[in-house]
Amino acid sequence: MKFVDVKNDVAFRKIFGNENKKVILISFLNAVLGLDGQDRIKEVTLLNPFQLPRLAGEKSSIIDVRATDGKGATFIVEMQVAEPAGFDKRVLYYTSKDYAAQINSGEDYPLLRPVYFIGVLNFNYFSGKHYLSSHLIIDEETGECNFKDMKFRFIELKKFNKEVHHLEHIIDMWTFFIKNADELEVMPDNVDDEGLKEAYEEAAQHNWSKEAYDAYIYSGIRDQDEKGRIEKAEENKRNEMILGMNEKGIPTNVIAEIAKLDETAVIQIIDNHRNK
Repeated sequence: MKFVDVKNDVAFRKIFGNENKKVILISFLNAVLGLDGQDRIKEVTLLNPFQLPRLAGEKSSIIDVRATDGKGATFIVEMQVAEPAGFDKRVLYYTSKDYAAQINSGEDYPLLRPVYFIGVLNFNYFSGKHYLSSHLIIDEETGECNFKDMKFRFIELKKFNKEVHHLEHIIDMWTFFIKNADELEVMPDNVDDEGLKEAYEEAAQHNWSKEAYDAYIYSGIRDQDEKGRIEKAEENKRNEMILGMNEKGIPTNVIAEIAKLDETAVIQIIDNHRNK
């Protein structure tokens, strides 16, 4: 059995935004927020259920997965494969926008309910060593959290290195699934959570329609093209810097240190430019 890459734009939304398999999102939310007993989320309403892109190669019709629970709390779940410009401001914007949109002008503020932003990042962003981090609005002196309606959780996949036999907690198992599903042949033996089992089933390629799988493939191609475009732009910018320093007479060993390249590579870039 082969599984899709859960980090793929279409796959992530199809699995976590599935109107018919809400148990998946409920299990994931409880795991990432560490909710137990009476605090556990029991039901959610999807605010933007998954829909296939209308055209091959088109981005999925939803940006992320949004849901509310029975108490009115809002959950924003987002997968980011690369760090976008202004990521911190973007997170705050989306969270505060959803928070403010709950009431109209003139309505009572007590009607507002908490908003949770959950970001799954395929890049390192925070300085801490743990793959799961929790962020609150706190008093800098006392550490108290008096503004409790906005909370943030982030999973940094590149910091997660546990093997399948070392998965201790349900959040470990969910993170392992998101990061490694496409490299597996079978579902791990230690999966006993209903929502996670359903997630593996939804990720199994043989359960995908041709239309859905085509959209998944095109999404992957588009993401690779975009990644290549960004890498090429960064390479051009770096080469321009190297050539500029060379024109100023800066030694190649110093240029190599600044550009974080081997000196041989720097010399090759300079020679290629001269031979054009």
